[in-house]
Amino acid sequence: MNEAETRHQDFIRQIVASDVAAGKNDGRVHTRFPPEPNGYLHIGHAKSICLNFGLAREFGGTCNLRFDDTNPEKEDVEFVDSIRQDIRWLGFDWDNEYFASDYFEQLYEWAVQLIKAGKAYVCDLTVDEVREYRGGWNQPGRNSPYRDRSVEENLELFERMKSGEFRDGERTLRAKIDMSSDNMNLRDPAMYRIRHATHHRTGDKWCLYPNYDWAHGQSDSIEGITHSVCTLEFEHHRPLYDWYIEQLGIHHPQQIEFAKLAVSHTMMSKRRLTELVTGGYVEGWDDPRMPTISGFRRRGFTPDSIRNFANRVGITKHNSVTDLALLNLCIREHLNKIAPRVTGVLDPLKVVIENYPEGEFEMRETAINPEDELAGTREVPFGRELYIERADFLVDAPKKFFRLTVGGEVRLRNAYFLKCNQVVKNEADEIVELRCTYDPQTAGGKAPDGRKVKGTIHWISAPHAIDAEVRLYDVLFENEDPSDVPEGQDWKDQINPNALVVMTNAKLEPMLADASAGDQFQFVRNGYFCVDSKDSRPGKPVFNRTVTLKDAWINEQKKGSVS
Repeated sequence: MNEAETRHQDFIRQIVASDVAAGKNDGRVHTRFPPEPNGYLHIGHAKSICLNFGLAREFGGTCNLRFDDTNPEKEDVEFVDSIRQDIRWLGFDWDNEYFASDYFEQLYEWAVQLIKAGKAYVCDLTVDEVREYRGGWNQPGRNSPYRDRSVEENLELFERMKSGEFRDGERTLRAKIDMSSDNMNLRDPAMYRIRHATHHRTGDKWCLYPNYDWAHGQSDSIEGITHSVCTLEFEHHRPLYDWYIEQLGIHHPQQIEFAKLAVSHTMMSKRRLTELVTGGYVEGWDDPRMPTISGFRRRGFTPDSIRNFANRVGITKHNSVTDLALLNLCIREHLNKIAPRVTGVLDPLKVVIENYPEGEFEMRETAINPEDELAGTREVPFGRELYIERADFLVDAPKKFFRLTVGGEVRLRNAYFLKCNQVVKNEADEIVELRCTYDPQTAGGKAPDGRKVKGTIHWISAPHAIDAEVRLYDVLFENEDPSDVPEGQDWKDQINPNALVVMTNAKLEPMLADASAGDQFQFVRNGYFCVDSKDSRPGKPVFNRTVTLKDAWINEQKKGSVS
């Protein structure tokens, strides 16, 4: 990477490039992605995945996948498998796979080393007492009454903790640092806590589990990580990260922090996402309303669009909120290039063209994808009976309604001019059919006599249409910041009741009967859709709307109000 390229890189890539140029770590670049397997990955993790794996790829280095499995009550093999699947789906693969639990023995031995050096002690204070003794941001803490236990007593108690002699929470192992430090993380942080819980890998072998700050840096060191990239909330943990490694005298990776991804109308808290799943507010971690990578995948987002989104958001040191519209723009741009154009009528209203011969059909040619010259064309049937969108017809239409109305004329997309002459209603006074006529001289979309029509609507041949369920997805939370909850309200009260609208009587082109799970299409005038990977069945297809055709983001860009 030359100097000009380095200047255009984000600050982390500039650091890495400088280290490589200086021969630091023998010029090696070794990163890691260390998720906790206590839930499915969400869109925020995608940014970290793209960064860590991207650094290794760009600098000819190595990236590990390491599961931070130090919290047995909340972790599960299901989450491990889902994380692997999501990373590969995004287009990345790891050079080595590890678990923090691989290092439990080594971590325990290093803890013993610190005890022997007088740098760690067993503490009997309860959680509430520890909080009291720690003090406040403007108030120094007080030493634990157990801080000055002898090395011999600490070693004995720590061994008994490992052997399971004590109850959960009865004792902890704490680092002996500085209870008056301005950095609260250095006020004798806990290294180990007792948890009598079955671990998804080690079973019941351990009842003593390392805290994150103790396990993380040492795991980085064991693996030879050169650049330990994490989000900004760990910036104040870096002195502790460094302290542990320096006391042990082991390989010292460089921790670098960047701003995590926050997206409008999106909940990123894994604890709250878990609550949505366990509380039945959504249908699982891969519900297309969820901000999980699996949810986006099922909804029809592509790996390219998410990587593009992460690239556009960029890597900075400043926390900010990214408009969800930018993510929608990324998927819209990609699908516009690759998605075949088809017709789907979501809320059908039948049209009978009375002057079209009964029992006859013709084939109308249409482009498969106007953005792709190599995609070619296909033919769709046109005949006497059609379906149009119910919203494309009004009896008492306002002046600026340019679609179909009684006595009015409209252009049928890639077909003819159509005029409505009569409305047919059922006993409940509901419109069930339109009686119309077409002008056979307008096949090219123009009238020989020069008359104009302002509206163009889509249609589908009724005898050829297939039945389908179509699911229209929208933002899960109405509030731009779902975490900003007024006092006295439950954060779940902000769930958008219209986040999912199901159209059970949609009519689609016959070619869609053979579509496979995950196949993506543009339903003209309605948006981009994909075949649902879980609920769709032969003869009973289910399509999920990925994104609408347009939204406010583009309009705001045109105004210059969005940078």
